[in-house]
Formats: sequence, C-alpha cells, structure tokens
Amino acid sequence: MPVLALPAGQAAAVTYGTPTITLSAGYLSGAVGATGDPTVTVTVAQSGASASALTVAASATTRSSVARTGDVTVTGTGGTRTLAVAAQGVGYTDLTVKVTGLGGKTATRTLHYAASPAVQFAATSRYLTGSSDASAAVDVGGGFIVVGDDESNTLRLYDRNTSGAPVRTWDFSAALGVSKEIDIEAAARVGNTIYWTGSLGNNKDGVVKPDRHTLFTTTVTGSGATTQLTLAGSYTGLRDDLIAWDVANGDRYGFAAGAADGQAPKQIDGFNVEGLEFAPGSTTTAYVGFRAPLTPAVTGGRALLVPVTNFPSLFDGSATSATFGDPIELDLGGLSVRDLRRNDLGQYLIVAGSWAADDNSDPYALYRWDGRPTSRPVKLLDLPTSDAGAWEAVPDVPNLDAPGARTQLITDDGSADLYGDGTAAKDLTHPEWKKSRTTWFTIS
Repeated sequence: MPVLALPAGQAAAVTYGTPTITLSAGYLSGAVGATGDPTVTVTVAQSGASASALTVAASATTRSSVARTGDVTVTGTGGTRTLAVAAQGVGYTDLTVKVTGLGGKTATRTLHYAASPAVQFAATSRYLTGSSDASAAVDVGGGFIVVGDDESNTLRLYDRNTSGAPVRTWDFSAALGVSKEIDIEAAARVGNTIYWTGSLGNNKDGVVKPDRHTLFTTTVTGSGATTQLTLAGSYTGLRDDLIAWDVANGDRYGFAAGAADGQAPKQIDGFNVEGLEFAPGSTTTAYVGFRAPLTPAVTGGRALLVPVTNFPSLFDGSATSATFGDPIELDLGGLSVRDLRRNDLGQYLIVAGSWAADDNSDPYALYRWDGRPTSRPVKLLDLPTSDAGAWEAVPDVPNLDAPGARTQLITDDGSADLYGDGTAAKDLTHPEWKKSRTTWFTIS
C-alpha cells in the first residue's frame, strides 16, 4: 500500500490525551495558623505532553470560610507536585484539584479537607496524623519517635519535626494474644529494649478488661527512619502483684478497692498507671507512676510511684512475680503522674496532670526531678490548657542545665472536637483527620 506524504511544509497534528491526576490521599487535615501542616502528593501526566507543561491548582471549594482556592499552594514542576493548604477557619471543605494540560484538556480530583483551631505556640507545634490518642512516646534517634496509643495497640514511627502520617507501624496484638485495646499509657527504653505498659486499670465504665493488664517489650534495631521493632516478651501479672503487695502492707493505697469490678479508674481513689521509667543509674528497678490514686486520696494529695525492683526479669521468665521497693510520694501540687522520663544524666521530667477524666480543662504542669525518693520535684512551667488535648507524653529529656534546653510534649486529642462538629477525634472515620499535637517548650 502506498504511503501518503503530507504536503510540503505541513506538520502532523499533535494529539493530546486527557490528563491524569492522582492524590496520595483523598483526605487532609490542617490547623488555622499552623506551621508545616501535612501535605498531599499530586501525580499528573498527559500523553503527548511533557509533565512540566501541565498546571495544577484548586478550582473550587465548597466552604470558603475554611479554605479558599487561593489558600491551596502547589509546588513542583514535573509529574509529581506537592499540595499544601493554609486554613482560614475551623471545619470541613471539599477542594477541587484541577490539572490543565495541553490542548485545553483537564481532569479533576476532590480533596476532603478538615481544619482545626489555632493553638498557642503554633510555630513550634506539629501534628501526628493517623491517630488522635497518643499516650506514650520514646525517642529512637535521628529525629524520630515511636508513639503508643491508648485506643489501639498500634505503635507508630513518626518524624518528630514534621507534621504528617507515620512512616511505619506495628501491631503485636495477635502475637500477644489480645483482641481488645491494651490501653498503652507508658513506655521506657533501656538500650535496645522498649518496655510498654497498659494502664492496668478498668475501662471507663469500671469493667475489668484483662487485655489492659498487658506489659510487653520490643527490641529496637536501626534508628531514625529505618527503625524496626520486634516483639521480645510480655507479662500480665503486674496488676495482681501490685494489689497483693498493697494488701500485704495494710491496704495503704487501696489498690484492691480502686481496681475492683465496677470502679472507674480515673477517680481520685482509682487505679490507673500512666508513667514508667527506670530509677537513677538502674536498668533493673523501674518506677511505675500512677494517675490514680493520689495519696492520700483527697484534693491536694501526692502523686505515687511504686518501684518494681526486678522489672526486666518479668519479661524473660526468670521471675514469676514482681518485687517492690519502698513507695515514693511526690508533691506535684495535687496533680498526678501523666508521664515520666529520664536522661543519661539522671535528670527526670514529670508531666503532671489531673487524675480526673475531664482533663482537657484541668491544670497541667511540667516538673523536674532527680529521681531520689527524698527529693522534691521542682515545677518548671504550667502547661497551656486552653487548646484541645491532654498532655500525655514526653519522648526524651534534654540536659536540663544547658542554656536554651527544649523538650517536646505530645497531647492525646482523642476526646477533642477538633473540627467543630461535635465529633470526638477518636471517632472520626478518616485516619488522616485524626491527629495528636506535639509542641516544643523552652524549659531552662
């Protein structure tokens, strides 16, 4: 068949296909006035055209009071772009993201966006998405932390300096033989071992839930973004050990009554663990810190630590029950232990908060301590309580004597109405909208 030639000087018409556009996530959260909010990756292409010739922008919004089209910024020039949104107000909006290719052809995708209120210290705050219930955190080097959750058994690895989703997750429920939440509330690291503990308390309705009595250990390999965790051991008897010890010592703290079926854990005379750290210079004695009870169990009572003197032996099978040292009672201004962390210099930070369940509005404070039973903690600062969230975790402790020392604290936002619709964050249907907040504080 003869080939028909085009007339001299006439070029073949270029045919462009319909552009394609994909979003790395269909849901995104932000905060009014935030610095470094999470972003979405936009991937675009068009047959017959270079990706650099395509333009990407927001073309519509369903609620401009939350975010306008001009509040959407797209950076990058190739096939992969980065989209960010600057929130104008609290609530939800659907943003239409449009790619325009050559030949005037277009394609769109919808981004479902949610914005939470402005917070104090916005410049040093970041948001850990994927969960709203951060309750314990441990530094793993390279600017990364592993965060525990009191509403699920998932451990999450985050870049502590950047807002966004976890880079890796682990759930050891099946290996631990648990089907309900452990209610992870505290953690401590020694060498390459991280010890994690459930609250040991009843659920909020006072029902005894055995899965919450679980303690377990993970072995850390690698560091930073390459961190890996493997399950190493577990123990479920510490709650019973503590109750038996207290009964044998005259029922001094009322553990048996506070942990009885029908008793809510977040009572001034309840039974609920939220702190764990090792004693000064020790890798065998661990301080177990109580949110409840106070001692005595009255307004203005002291916070309670109980030393477990054979803590690692509970996980390797060399001990069948815990042994205890003399209890430590700390004056935290009527507050209790919400987290406890030590550095290699033997300096401790204590996150102190209320024993009560309505803790988003109750006082919080950060204390310094040297770990000695006879020493009185020193208040460093009162923590802000006007923003949503309960201060729950401190991943590590800087040298508290260094000029300009800063520490990072993390909130549990599970009960917070982040987006003004009456929905608690832990009940949101999309993990991208769930988030906890981290804030850096200067403390020296």
